[in-house]
Amino acid sequence: MSYLLVVGVTIAIYAVLTVALNMVVGYVGQPNLAQSAFLGLGAYFAAVLSTRYHLGFWWTIPVAFGVAGIAGFALGAISLRLREDFLAITTIGLNFVMVAVFQYLPFFGGAVGIYSIPVPSIGEHHFGNLDYLILAAAMLALVVGVSKYLERSWLGASLFAIRDDESAAASVGIPVASYKVVAFTLSAAFAGMVGSLYAPFLSAVTPTSFGFTESVVILSMLIFGGLGTVRGALLGALVLGALPEAFRFISNFRLLTYGVILLLMLRFQPQGLAGEASAVSRLVGRLASPLRKSRDHGPA
Repeated sequence: MSYLLVVGVTIAIYAVLTVALNMVVGYVGQPNLAQSAFLGLGAYFAAVLSTRYHLGFWWTIPVAFGVAGIAGFALGAISLRLREDFLAITTIGLNFVMVAVFQYLPFFGGAVGIYSIPVPSIGEHHFGNLDYLILAAAMLALVVGVSKYLERSWLGASLFAIRDDESAAASVGIPVASYKVVAFTLSAAFAGMVGSLYAPFLSAVTPTSFGFTESVVILSMLIFGGLGTVRGALLGALVLGALPEAFRFISNFRLLTYGVILLLMLRFQPQGLAGEASAVSRLVGRLASPLRKSRDHGPA
């Protein structure tokens, strides 16, 4: 049971990161391969504050949220001056910059990282795996709730308009620059937030844990599940999050496996398994159509 709880917490953390990444890549259509860097910012600040300054775990959550949000705001501002291809390269480079910062600055523990991170507690009760899972699920519920609100709000409609045609969106008065920055800020802030949980859950943070590889994994989950939808982000995190556990015998080929999956998805199902207009979504729509018709024509 303990092992399953650990897997559940890991998948829930990946789900938060994937849903948050969808705010930028799926809603606004901007490339972002730096999600792991924002996760690392949140995790490292939470680790430093709790080990060196003895700040309680519950105080590290808003700090991690804010620090990563500020970094996301900066990246969003930079994105306004870059074309999509150069933006993608910039976000890739951000991973290596952050790893170097974590590795070479003594403030972040250097190459050794930070260990013996205190276990969160409520009164006399110290967190176990079930508690971590509950808190990770609560964070996931928060980011999903914000995403669903965006989808149904005028802000979400504006983000989708920017994704579909940036010039047309600007021509009808949508503040394209401001909304891009908002999307980057929210996405990074939620990644930092879950980083504050990730650090004590592992009880240690090291620079190599937040490199480019992890950003590729998170983006793979989003593309696999389906860009632009919460259900796609959740499905991708669930399937690809559980995949390494189900196929531990090929764990050394993890990135190769993700690469092959991505190529197959982009070739045969570019909308992802559960994205907009995907085969799965169309199938669900066809199956639900008779139910809707019977409800509409049922007795008053």
